[in-house]
Amino acid sequence: MDFKWSDSEKKVARRAFDKALEKECASIMAKFKDMAAKVEKPEDLWAVHDYLTKQRRAIDEKYDYRYSQLIFVFARLLGEKWIDEKDLHCLSAEKLQAIQYILSR
Repeated sequence: MDFKWSDSEKKVARRAFDKALEKECASIMAKFKDMAAKVEKPEDLWAVHDYLTKQRRAIDEKYDYRYSQLIFVFARLLGEKWIDEKDLHCLSAEKLQAIQYILSR
């Protein structure tokens, strides 16, 4: 899927992408703070470290802002509820259909 992105679509895509990343990072930070507040022994500390390491890998793997990958990224973010369809409403019908197709698989 090699789509052309208009300037307005690029702006919508960037806003949706950044919104999802911010929401997911806020969720990770909230869990981190909860975990850190409960640290009592060394193994608790390493559990926090392991959680952050796992989340960092997941974020790095998921959030790929290459235009060739955005359709897949947005399908995943919609499926995981980090964005809503309204966040993508200004994308072309062709892109929205591709996202829905991927999401339905």
